[in-house]
Amino acid sequence: MMKAMQLTAPAPVTENPLRWVETAVPQPAPGQIRLKVRVCGVCHTDLHTVEGDLDLPRLPLIPGHQVVGLVDATSAGVTRHQVGDRVGGAWLNWTCSDCIACQNGQENLCERARFTGLHTDGGYADYVVIDEQFAYALPDAFNDAQAAPLLCAGIIGYRSLRLSGIQPGGRLGLYGFGASAHLAIQVARHWGCDVYVFTRSPAHRRHAASLGAVWTGTAEEKPPHLLDAGVTFAPAGWLVPHALSHLRPGGTVTINAIHMTPIPELPYDLIYGERVLRSAANFTRQDAAEFLALAGQIPIQTEVETYPLAQANEVLQRLKISQIRGAAVLTLDS
Repeated sequence: MMKAMQLTAPAPVTENPLRWVETAVPQPAPGQIRLKVRVCGVCHTDLHTVEGDLDLPRLPLIPGHQVVGLVDATSAGVTRHQVGDRVGGAWLNWTCSDCIACQNGQENLCERARFTGLHTDGGYADYVVIDEQFAYALPDAFNDAQAAPLLCAGIIGYRSLRLSGIQPGGRLGLYGFGASAHLAIQVARHWGCDVYVFTRSPAHRRHAASLGAVWTGTAEEKPPHLLDAGVTFAPAGWLVPHALSHLRPGGTVTINAIHMTPIPELPYDLIYGERVLRSAANFTRQDAAEFLALAGQIPIQTEVETYPLAQANEVLQRLKISQIRGAAVLTLDS
């Protein structure tokens, strides 16, 4: 048996919807590996899952998709990983390889994709099984807790930067400054970009400045220059008109959110001038490989707050009200 924090019915996090349970240890199917989980990062997507903002294909469910662990069992057909390897499991859990999206190199949009902690049990548990093709070797420069946020916050932040079209030396706006943004700013600074950070939290503004932001303020404030690109991280639709208003003609705002509140009606002049508004949806294995290599090269400094697995409800409550500096990571007994 293993211990886990399990969701049986979605509810507001203030109602502590995750329950401490003991359940059977999962067995890997052909092509899968089993990880003895060391840590699991906490993501806004976990919050949306637990509160029922996302359609849940199954219940009960164990959330968590930023999983760092050691391979402790393999199965038929496994060739990429062996027992004892330290690997990470991430949000994208499986794709079909056959649909138009997969054939076009857009497996992040696969019509039959499965996601860890949504379609399959995730890392808020002692053990998790994942397809070996969607497990990643982790740079040695990062300990377990430091590596966890790279596996979603980092990868999707990197994809969002690429989709924004930001070029080395450009002016970039980041809206919200949590787990993903505190990693994205380090990539952007590595590319020589001037980064402008918009957040209501004075503590997050100080954090952004310490990581090299050239300007910080709230989304309602005008930055001193028009921006080449922007990425919104907070799941708040009202940010979008502000982000577009800060953008130069021809620039792009990318929305990094799997769920968000409605976007208000837009005056046409906010989008006129060939400005682009687009979403970032999931990520591909190529994104993961590129980002993890870059993270080790920079090297990115992940700032984490660690908590025992049993406090998962409290951590999600803190995440919802922006009381986490950097990223939150749940730790499990070795």
